[in-house]
Amino acid sequence: MIPVQGYAGRKVAVLGLGRSGLAAAAALVAGGAEPLLWDDSPEARAKAEAAGHQITDLTRDGAWDGIAALIVSPGIPHLYPAPNKVIARALALGVPVDNDIGLFFRSWATAAWDEMDQPPKVIAVTGSNGKSTTTALIHHILQVADRPTQMAGNIGRGVLDLDPAEDGEVVVLELSSYQTDLARALTPDVAVFTNLSPDHLDRHAGIGGYFAAKRRLFAEGGPDRAVIGVDEVEGQFMANQMSEGPFDDRVIRVSSGTKLEGPGWSVFARKGFLSEWRKGRQVASIDLRGVSGLPGAHNHQNACAAYAATRALGIAPRVIEAAFHSFAGLPHRSQLVGERGGVRFINDSKATNVDSAAKALQAFPKIRWIAGGLGKDGGISALVPHLGSVVKAYLIGHSARDFALQIGTTPHEICETMEAAVARAAAEAHAGEVVLLAPAAASFDQYPDFEKRGEDFAARVAALP
Repeated sequence: MIPVQGYAGRKVAVLGLGRSGLAAAAALVAGGAEPLLWDDSPEARAKAEAAGHQITDLTRDGAWDGIAALIVSPGIPHLYPAPNKVIARALALGVPVDNDIGLFFRSWATAAWDEMDQPPKVIAVTGSNGKSTTTALIHHILQVADRPTQMAGNIGRGVLDLDPAEDGEVVVLELSSYQTDLARALTPDVAVFTNLSPDHLDRHAGIGGYFAAKRRLFAEGGPDRAVIGVDEVEGQFMANQMSEGPFDDRVIRVSSGTKLEGPGWSVFARKGFLSEWRKGRQVASIDLRGVSGLPGAHNHQNACAAYAATRALGIAPRVIEAAFHSFAGLPHRSQLVGERGGVRFINDSKATNVDSAAKALQAFPKIRWIAGGLGKDGGISALVPHLGSVVKAYLIGHSARDFALQIGTTPHEICETMEAAVARAAAEAHAGEVVLLAPAAASFDQYPDFEKRGEDFAARVAALP
């Protein structure tokens, strides 16, 4: 646990009693503060109270006497589409609003660091797609390089649940736009921006606000190194703003599919090969085509970002290459869950929207595609240009029939259930093909979350005769 610094002997309100809220409360206690907890859910309040926490009704004006700050969980709106009423009260009273990420960055460094030979560092990863894979891959490379490392944030543990730093340690954080938007302190040593595509637009009042939330990690924190994906204009703009000129190697530009030019530091992947360039010449290259845990151009972009972040720490290319080959991937993200008669079964249940499904569909040449669930606004007609490698689609869930009308001339079958879809796809697939679960839809019609959907897919594959 990271004891929170700066609030000893003071009252700090905590809104939202999920994983991050309860961790923040415990870390505040460890730092000598008095947390006052509230959640709009009676069930969450009861659970926290049973665990020994003090519940305070923050909707009452009298509850705010002497409160030094309000710590907010990431799922609670603080600005758009409208602030939660507790946050609105804090804003009216001038009480500083923060989150667990802000508390972490103000509390991570301690006096004990003065005795360390190599001060600990933080790598923070944000972006629309690929954050989790990039974060996990960086963490894996550090492990292979025998560097002490912990992983937290939007993946794994809550940031305040981390163990205190040890000499030379590197903490790798995945940070969502919800987390970067509100944190009052953002000071990573290396900041990574993967890419940008529309998401969470209601929480950020449009794409501009969404990008601004991501950009705060760089503009507010002033990282020593900025690794920036430049395949979209937003990344190009941010890389330009962070750089003092073409030779400024504090910015490492990253791309999948484009050869990057100029004398600066760049890492890009083309035709399955990763290249590192500095001062106008290539200094390293890695063949990604045989890296089973990172299939497809989108994962090659993740590989470039992770490579750049760890090269910024001085890790050798040969060590990174070895780590790529031993990286198993993340569950539900281009995860190989079985192989049968030369047919591979890939679980990409995390592909819950059109953009992520499109990337999955571009990763393999011959696909038996399992899609469907609870469709999102706009449907999947935008996927039609990416269906050239689909041999046949097997549609499940609430939106199966709607999806059938939106995929043009692509052969398809309405299967309704995962069990039926896996059985039919497996029966019809030939050696060299891939049975891919990339739903392009939410899971809530048949499953509590995308993890359970992916687990069901894997179980059906394992049960095939």
